Amino acid sequence: MSKYNYDKSPAPQRGSRLAFWDMLSIFTLMLTLCVGAYFVLVFLMPDSPINPLSPSRFNANLPPTPTITQIQLLPTWTFTPANVTEAPTLFPTFTLEPSPTLLSLITPSITPVPTKTPKAPFSATVTYIDSTIIHPESGCNWQGVGGTIVDANNADMLRITVRLVGFYNGKSRNELTVSSIAPAYGQSGYEFFLGTVPVSSDGLLYIQILDQAGLPLSDNVYIDTFNDCSKNLALVRFKKNP
Repeated sequence: MSKYNYDKSPAPQRGSRLAFWDMLSIFTLMLTLCVGAYFVLVFLMPDSPINPLSPSRFNANLPPTPTITQIQLLPTWTFTPANVTEAPTLFPTFTLEPSPTLLSLITPSITPVPTKTPKAPFSATVTYIDSTIIHPESGCNWQGVGGTIVDANNADMLRITVRLVGFYNGKSRNELTVSSIAPAYGQSGYEFFLGTVPVSSDGLLYIQILDQAGLPLSDNVYIDTFNDCSKNLALVRFKKNP
């Protein structure tokens, strides 16, 4: 006889435990599907009664939007002229009595004579000559301004600054030179070259002499230019006033 005791009792059944977990899984799956269907329905129909956060309910709780009422302007006032039928009555004018003429027995005082403006230290004379007198080699192809500076005794004054300012042939001019650099006019001669073709102008240029500090020694001497070969050199001679 065998010493081993074989237990022939049946194995425990686990079907009941498996059925419980299966039911729980199925319930969870169904709940998930229901929740998903709910969110899909709320997304597709946001104003559905099952949506507690419906936009229509939210907007219904908002305060009413104010309406802007435009200010109405008053009607334009129209002037209505009055019907004047009667002619206005003119008031009589008053004739002024003649006023007596006052006779003064006091001799009126003498009106003071205004003092004269002091003259510039130098005065100038302007003449227009043919430039071939100074530049015979240029013929009529030259135009300019030249001259001399002398004292009250007609002695030449050297190294005096001369300035030419204005417009010539559409261009501005502002040039400086000194006396004694153009001896063809004399020991105190000076010269400004304007151009090779004589042109006409009326008072667009002026010439003036200055002292060493740049202060004027003469008034502005305005000069003309001519397209005439016999007047293409403006000769300006400065002389010190006695």
